[in-house]
Order: sequence, then C-alpha cells, then structure tokens
Amino acid sequence: MSARAPLTGTAVPVTAPALRMGNLGPAHAGTSPGPVSSDTVGAAEAEAASARPSDMPRRVRMLRRAVRGLVTVGVAACLVGVMQAVAFAHVTVSPETATRGGYAALTFRVPNERDDASTTEIEVQLPTDSPLASVSVKPHPGWSYEITKTKLATPIEVHGAQISEVIGKITWTAADSKSAIKPGEYDEFSVSAGPLPETDRLVFKTLQHYSDGEVVRWIQEPASGADEPERPAPMLRLVPKGDTASSPSTGTARAALAAGSTSETGSGAGVPWAIGLSVASLVISLACAATMAVRSRRTR
Repeated sequence: MSARAPLTGTAVPVTAPALRMGNLGPAHAGTSPGPVSSDTVGAAEAEAASARPSDMPRRVRMLRRAVRGLVTVGVAACLVGVMQAVAFAHVTVSPETATRGGYAALTFRVPNERDDASTTEIEVQLPTDSPLASVSVKPHPGWSYEITKTKLATPIEVHGAQISEVIGKITWTAADSKSAIKPGEYDEFSVSAGPLPETDRLVFKTLQHYSDGEVVRWIQEPASGADEPERPAPMLRLVPKGDTASSPSTGTARAALAAGSTSETGSGAGVPWAIGLSVASLVISLACAATMAVRSRRTR
C-alpha cells in the first residue's frame, strides 16, 4: 500500500478561476483540487470578461450615433442655406423673355452680396453682336449714369435708316455713400430698348463695383445642358412674334408691368433669410447634440 500525502498541514492555493470553473465548489468540499492548466485559466478569464457589463452600454452608443447624425444634418442645412443665398445673389434682368422685333423695358436687379461693403457702381455691357438701335435710360435718384457708344463693323437698318453707332455700355454711379447699395439691400436700374434683334437671346455682361475696391464680374454665359456658372451674366430670352405662350410681354407697357410686378422676396431679398435659416438650423442641431452628449455621460 503506497503512502499518501497528508491532507492536513499543507496549504493549497486556490485561484479565483479555479473556483469559477467548479474545481472547489460545494459539491467538492473537503477534497483536494486537481492541477489547474494554463488553458483552463485562459478560458475562465475569457468567460469572466464576457460576463462583465460592457464599458459602453448600448444606449450610450445609440446616443453618440444620434449626436453625430444631428451635427451632420445641421452642417448640411447650413451649407444648403448658404448655397441658396449665393444663388439668390445673382444680378438679373427682367422680364426673362421678350418678343423679337419689339421694344422692352428692361430692369437690372442688383443685390449686394457682401456684408462689409456697399455697391457703388454698376457697368452693364449691351451686346454688339446683336445690337440694340435705340436705348433710353430711366433716371435713378441718387445715381448718375454715363453712356459709352460703340461703332458697328456692319451698320444695321432700322425703320429705313442706317445705324452705324449704338450704345455699348451704361455705367451707373452712386452720388454718395447714402445712395450706395448697402449690405442686405438691392436696387434696380431700368432702360427701354429695341427693336429687339432676331436672335435667341441677349446677354448683358455686368461688372459690380464695391466700396472696398472689389469688382465682381457677372460675365459668364450659360452653356446649353450645363450647370449654371458661378457668376452668370444677366440674360434675356427672345421668342418669335405671336409666340404668346412663351412671351409675357409684347410691348414696352407689358414689359414694364412684368418688371415692376417681380416679387421682392426673390434675388437679394432672400439672402438674409436663407443665411439666417441655415444658421438657426446649425445652432439648434448643435444644442441638441450637446444635450444628448451630457445625458450620455450621466448614463455611464
């Protein structure tokens, strides 16, 4: 009979993994634990780690995703609003459509797109490839105007007369700083022109001068099928006589009515509203994000 090691008098270290694995449980009380291998210890530690609660509860993760989503939406809204504001700030001519061979009252709407300078001068170039034989300028209070004439390479005939020189440019200049177009404002400058040539469109390239010396060149011509350029020139579309469905005006009176009835909520008037709306959307989104971030910290 072989000798056995005494069960008493010798301390047997018992590790926590061994207890969790059942090596020394109530059912084995009073018995000697078996040898604990490294594989058994590793498995026990992995099981213990999986049993512990997550360092980041599911609710916190969801809140963080929501915060990121709100910030993204806010930034997108701000960008959309600013882009719309830039789009509204174009220099335009109204009406947009007129009849070939007739006369039209053309109104150039000029919004101020700067927040730290005023518009003090406007140069509108009249097309010389499709010249306008007769142009009359409407006086504008607080502004003076200068006419620059251009000689035509090929004279045109109007009402039986040969025309070899036409107005090529009109320059409006503010009399003083009070008359200038200030930030958040717009102004309109009108002319009567005709007879409108037999062409599809007239492009009026325009230069906008600011009080700080900056000159914005509205001279880019839109291409068919392409996106609108960054600085498009004002454009008047011309339709044949009798095309009443496409032409809102058949003479000077109706063109003037169309120009005068244009809503003031468009163009420059929409710039402050668009920017204000985008800024408000961004502020609300950031406030919601901050609130949810505080709540997520409290739930940890």
